[in-house]
Amino acid sequence: MSWAALRWVLLMFLVAPGMEAPLVAHLNQPVKPIKTWVGNSSWYGPGFNGRKTANGERFDSEALTAAHPNLPFGSLVRVVNPRNGKFELVRINDRGPYQEGREIDVSYRVARKIGLIHSGVCQVRLELMALQRAEIRKAGRRRCRYVQDRQPAFYRRRSRCR
Repeated sequence: MSWAALRWVLLMFLVAPGMEAPLVAHLNQPVKPIKTWVGNSSWYGPGFNGRKTANGERFDSEALTAAHPNLPFGSLVRVVNPRNGKFELVRINDRGPYQEGREIDVSYRVARKIGLIHSGVCQVRLELMALQRAEIRKAGRRRCRYVQDRQPAFYRRRSRCR
């Protein structure tokens, strides 16, 4: 065996295990939310399946999604039921709820997982984990207009900001 091969084996078995990989997630360090608040939550489910949401995608009652009146689309929110300690991470893809006193509408799957089905409306703790980068803009800084973008088989509306 050549000296170069022996050095490689030594490096692989003796030095590498002692080094810490930079992309390894440390499970002992909990992720801290950007913001935490308490509000009432309700759920909406199978009756809305297939309908378009406010951001244009189709609603799926088995997806981990939610509706919030003013958080940017794509934001990640942890919804925690303080009565039983169960939680779920959801993505904001719709606007609502339109009932007075409610903060968030979650999909049927999320409601089932955190124990919200039977009560219908429950007080939950909301933890904002991440904001969608493209949606973060200061109001009044940019004006947006909708343009039609021609594509081979269909037309799609998209926002072009300047």
